[in-house]
Amino acid sequence: MSQTEEGVLDVSMKRILAVDDTAIILTRIMDALRNDYEVITINSGIRALKYLQQEKPDLILMDIQMPTKDGIETLSEIRAMKGREDIPVIMLTGMEDKSSVLKSAKLGIRDYILKPFTSEDLLARIRRVLEPEEENEAEKLWKEDGRR
Repeated sequence: MSQTEEGVLDVSMKRILAVDDTAIILTRIMDALRNDYEVITINSGIRALKYLQQEKPDLILMDIQMPTKDGIETLSEIRAMKGREDIPVIMLTGMEDKSSVLKSAKLGIRDYILKPFTSEDLLARIRRVLEPEEENEAEKLWKEDGRR
């Protein structure tokens, strides 16, 4: 890997690719996640696909509605990319559009978030996807406490 020399501190941080055509949303994502994750922001589906030809993030946050190539079309192409088809994806949407969410679900998204979102909600949903073993431990403890 070419990035091992660049950031020794970032080696242990999981990498999130955030794709949205709105700069303010990308800034909010960066601000919310920068302490816990390495965040790469990209403003189009086309650029995201180019990035993914070279890199493999641990998770993708992607807006559904973007010009030129929307999030669903981009996700469909990601799922067809060798070695990238298994990247977990959380879709972002500005409106509750059941049709788009269903199309995304058929392409294997892990979750979706309605905009505007809170930093806490964004972090919680990402952690549920990236750190499921911690949630399972919490569930085990809860179940044990519930039985007593």
